[in-house]
Amino acid sequence: MFNLILFGPPGSGKGTQSEKLIARYGFKHLSTGDILRSELNRGTALGLEAKGLMEQGKLVPDAVVVGMIRSALEQNPDAKGFLFDGFPRTNAQAEALDALLNEMNAPIQVLLALQVSKTELIKRLLNRGLTSSRTDDANEAVIDSRIVEYEKKTAAVAEYYKKFKKVVYIPGEGTVDEIFSALSKEIDSRR
Repeated sequence: MFNLILFGPPGSGKGTQSEKLIARYGFKHLSTGDILRSELNRGTALGLEAKGLMEQGKLVPDAVVVGMIRSALEQNPDAKGFLFDGFPRTNAQAEALDALLNEMNAPIQVLLALQVSKTELIKRLLNRGLTSSRTDDANEAVIDSRIVEYEKKTAAVAEYYKKFKKVVYIPGEGTVDEIFSALSKEIDSRR
């Protein structure tokens, strides 16, 4: 089993590249947003716990999110590997994910971090905002604060995985195919 984290700020191309990587390698895509919606829709105990917290305006605790990921992993025992997207977002989540995956003898192989300039991120997100219904992509001030939030909190996750020599930085500017080729080369070198 090959597990990887696709990492980068909002607008770095994670969604686009995830689709291509899943098609090529047969990874199971694990997006915490998708998992949360699935648990809510199925009315599971974890989903109901998360719903109650969200209705109170609270963040879903790491333990609940990790429980949902455990459930998703257990529901896909024959997966060739998992592509984590949007998780982990903090060092505590990274530590919890590693503990879970080590327990299953299926550690993270690599964190592929897409690097894109702030100017390019803003341009991409504003363009996406023209065609998507995402209001957070239509306002430059909101986009800027999302990038700052990523840099303050989430970027530290790459530092955590650097301790284990599992981080590879990939230039996230260029054509979709050039970026995909660079990502694929790193995956192929580790399989």
